[in-house]
Amino acid sequence: MKYKFDKKYLYWSLAGLFAICGGILFYYFVFHSSNVSTNFRSLIRISMPVIDGFILAYIQCPILNFIESHIMIPIYQKAGIALHSKSRKRMRAISVFATLVVTFTVIYAFANLVIPQIISSIENFAFRLPSYIDNFTIWLEETLANNPTIETYAIQYVNDYSKELESWIRGDFLPQINTLLISVSSRIVSVLVFLWNLLIGLIISVYMLSSKETFAAQFKKIAYAVFEEASANNIIDEFRFVHQTFGGFITGKLLDSLIIGIICFAGTSLIGTPYPVLISVIVGVTNVIPFFGPYLGAIPSAFLILLIEPKQCLYFLFFVLVLQQFDGNILGPKILGNSTGLSSFWVIFAITIFGGLFGILGMFIGVPVFAVIYAEIKRKVCKTLRKKELPDNTENYMKLRHIHNKVLQIQEDPSHSSKQEPKSVPVKIRRPDLDNEITEIIPESISDEKKD
Repeated sequence: MKYKFDKKYLYWSLAGLFAICGGILFYYFVFHSSNVSTNFRSLIRISMPVIDGFILAYIQCPILNFIESHIMIPIYQKAGIALHSKSRKRMRAISVFATLVVTFTVIYAFANLVIPQIISSIENFAFRLPSYIDNFTIWLEETLANNPTIETYAIQYVNDYSKELESWIRGDFLPQINTLLISVSSRIVSVLVFLWNLLIGLIISVYMLSSKETFAAQFKKIAYAVFEEASANNIIDEFRFVHQTFGGFITGKLLDSLIIGIICFAGTSLIGTPYPVLISVIVGVTNVIPFFGPYLGAIPSAFLILLIEPKQCLYFLFFVLVLQQFDGNILGPKILGNSTGLSSFWVIFAITIFGGLFGILGMFIGVPVFAVIYAEIKRKVCKTLRKKELPDNTENYMKLRHIHNKVLQIQEDPSHSSKQEPKSVPVKIRRPDLDNEITEIIPESISDEKKD
């Protein structure tokens, strides 16, 4: 009699092997966490060229797409050049080269024009600080001449804190800059390693940009080879959503902050604000942080202007208020749209948590990362509710008392009747995942409102 192998024993054996391996890994992570951390840092250090290349390619990808779709393809069409495989390769090579030219031009312009002016402004402010404080004290005395009590306390506070500020700038801040420059110049090996990783990363980014469709196709190929069709579709959809949310927010926010910085420079130069380059860089850089960014940039900038020209501080605050209203209501929605899908509360929550964990970088990437997590949780919850044949619209649960036999019992407004019994109102709605209409029970008061 021929023996027939049962596959279920193979599955059980593999499950047992994976369970044992998982237990060993868990033990190693718990009791040898220092070795794990060391090995992880070593892996990150070795992989830095690839990581740098991926980051550079991801940042430059929108520039490449814009050049191809809005410049190269129209040129090819007007020239009557057919877009076959060879012409597309040539077009991609030209587009990648143009992308690198744009990137290096922006970096060179910032390094050559903006950074020296920022350093000069900081040094100039530090050495002129005593005269700025004297001018501010005279202005304060003239303003508060009719209130001698307030004048005495105000001048006392100005004198005390100005001495501390001057001591910190001269004794801590400027020496730290010099120490940092000396440290960077002395650690020439580390600088060379960083530049080498950046150079290799730049080369890798060129290959990634040139073959980005191929890499995406290979990923899809692996997904369909390893997973079932439905699971592979879900995985690909998840990656598309992460890319749209995260990438759209990052690139859109950087572009928005650049435009705000340029507008701020033009406006501050027009109204005569001192140190317009320094102020504009502060406002533009802090603007990348959602919600709190405008305040983080406006407060120190206003303080600097207040010490130099108090009247200009009022003009600057009014200008920044108008600028932030323009950014929040016109420019920001135009560029970003509703890329995160988060309410104001969840934006503040994400910035607070990720900022506390990862600092300034966490405040910047916290919103898109949390948006992905929030959307995934929302998707799973809605999917589970639909499986249970329950409505997934949040508004249906606003006045919900309980659910019995898949019927939503709605609690009436107590102002109408103190002894009003809960009622249910059947209303036909169309669910996007089904082809036919089904009957759900939702409150009469919200049945006509827009669904989530």
